[in-house]
Amino acid sequence: MASLRGSFRALSWANHLLAHQRPSWKCASCKIPRSAVLRSPRRYATTSAAPKKPYYVTTPIFYVNAAPHVGHLYTMVIADVLKRWRAVLGEEGAQLLTGTDEHGMKIQQAAQAAGIDTQAFCDRNCKTFKDLAQAADLDHDHFIRTTDASHKQAVQYFWEMLENRGYIYTSKHEGWYSVSDETFYPQSQVHLALDPATGRKRMVSIETGKEVEWSSETNYHFRLSAFKDRLLELYETGFIAPEHYKDRVVQAVTSGLTDLSISRPVERLTWGIPVPGDDSQTIYVWLDALVNYLTKAGYPFPPGEGARLGWPADVHVVGKDIVRFHCVYWPAFLMALDLPLPRNVLVHAHWTMNREKMSKSTGNVVNPFFAIDRFGVDTMRFFLAHQGGFASDADYDNAHIIRDYKKYLQKGIGNIAHRTIGCSKGKLRTYILNATSGTSPASPADKTYQSVLEKLPTRVSEHMEKLNPRSAIQEIMAVVLQTNKYFSNSAPWSDPEEKQRVLYNVAESMRITGILLQPFMPTKAKEILDVFRVDTSKRKLSDASYGSDAGYGEGIEKKIIFPPLVSEE
Repeated sequence: MASLRGSFRALSWANHLLAHQRPSWKCASCKIPRSAVLRSPRRYATTSAAPKKPYYVTTPIFYVNAAPHVGHLYTMVIADVLKRWRAVLGEEGAQLLTGTDEHGMKIQQAAQAAGIDTQAFCDRNCKTFKDLAQAADLDHDHFIRTTDASHKQAVQYFWEMLENRGYIYTSKHEGWYSVSDETFYPQSQVHLALDPATGRKRMVSIETGKEVEWSSETNYHFRLSAFKDRLLELYETGFIAPEHYKDRVVQAVTSGLTDLSISRPVERLTWGIPVPGDDSQTIYVWLDALVNYLTKAGYPFPPGEGARLGWPADVHVVGKDIVRFHCVYWPAFLMALDLPLPRNVLVHAHWTMNREKMSKSTGNVVNPFFAIDRFGVDTMRFFLAHQGGFASDADYDNAHIIRDYKKYLQKGIGNIAHRTIGCSKGKLRTYILNATSGTSPASPADKTYQSVLEKLPTRVSEHMEKLNPRSAIQEIMAVVLQTNKYFSNSAPWSDPEEKQRVLYNVAESMRITGILLQPFMPTKAKEILDVFRVDTSKRKLSDASYGSDAGYGEGIEKKIIFPPLVSEE
């Protein structure tokens, strides 16, 4: 470990990178003595200066040690909905990043078990996640891999900046290490548990249930403990959504932060990014992985220039099992370098089956490709967004997908659209003109229902701004059910000429619903709007207000938008 004890090179690698690949600049804070940096009361930044940055949302980068499951699909869908919503708002240039995490001990061991070269193993499994993004109709702008050369350069630069500022030191580390979780746990976070498969007792993480082993090694550490107060201050800004997860994080940070081991000896871990200037150590996979969000934004960038490509991220969408890494380690790393912090971390819960956690070992993992092939991508996007949990887990069942498809899509939207067109008998365009010109009278029931449609866009928008797409789509579906009831009670088929206002209202419900559903069901929402001949230039949130568009409905024809499912068993 002689190289660990030796003096580090003062940014030699980073300077070479900047000189040859990036615009040259000098960080003023690097001139500050190390002791002053550690005592610095400098506040973190949550916004960056001009130019105006594009909206930037990310999924986690997915670990390629195993095939994707429905939980990966859910995360992709939620992030994609948030990105597509910006287009509905009329914003241009929103960015969505997804990708794969391809370093670490689990990858190394999985490749060895498969008997293939580690890079070939990553290439093969990475393709599966790329295929899933395509199958999910993900509108992503970049797919990142941690084995990309640009990412390796960004990580090594990030490391040297931390080291130059005095936030990295060497020390012997002892503790319980989980290969599966790629992290050390203190004694208070592990316990003895019975392995149901083998009947033997083993030490496992209380948080994740993954097996841990005692490890003692000398490696590099990050001064995480220096950021306790600033992290607690950050959590009071609404950084973590939903609020449900904030208390757990605050409790963990308040109870005391220990410095974080951020490297592994190469004797244990070879598959990763080498520590700059020390080939005996490999950079900790989570420090490596988290930097990917910066890599996409062109890091290392001169101060203020990160905004051009989206930094800081507006939303990191993550599962509840990786909250600590994104809400404790990641902001602390960024604070150490005075980089702007992501504005929000949106945490979602997990999917269960028969109320039990999905696990490959028990055989209850849902293959997302099979689900998409069976039910269709928009049906799966709808179901996951509508039923997926944020504060609590949601149970996955094919019967639930079929139930919701019939209730909300086939007998809801599909039935309303079909009956509206049929009852209008080719005169819907006339009824729209009569209603918008005020020549078609409205009954009290019509006015009551009209008020429901008038409130819908605002309510949906409020949910989306609070990063709650589930409540947003549930709001839409509640109005769909109300529309069906209004339609049946009004019985416009009995006298379409007399019930012109009813037919106009339900046509408006389809137009407004179609606009609001675009982030959730891109293909089917387009189909709804196309059926009612809504102009492509009038499909933004600003167009979704009741009565705002009198130019649709010409020459419409019946079409079955949501046909019966091929298989409903």
